Amino acid sequence: MPYKVFRTTTFTKKYKKLPKEEQKIIDKFIKEVLAINPRGKPLDVHGIMEKKIKGRRIYYIVYDDYLIVLMVAISSKKDQQDTIDTLRKYLSEFLKLIEELSKK
Repeated sequence: MPYKVFRTTTFTKKYKKLPKEEQKIIDKFIKEVLAINPRGKPLDVHGIMEKKIKGRRIYYIVYDDYLIVLMVAISSKKDQQDTIDTLRKYLSEFLKLIEELSKK
């Protein structure tokens, strides 16, 4: 069964600032990979995954119990650790969002 892919507001804002070429690559990754088999480079035990695309890091969290992938952030290598730390801080908020989305 395919996963549903959702994007946070933060992800969407960064995504819209990217060049169209990079947006297309991300869209293709979401459609052809994440929706079917959402695995990637796990960063830690919290389920945060990372995919490098054109020098940027795309972060997402897989919620297998809900069959949902949440696209949460985009960063450069320079901001990588700050981004990961922020994502860890908001994990419980992301789960609440997923629980709400799964009810719809």
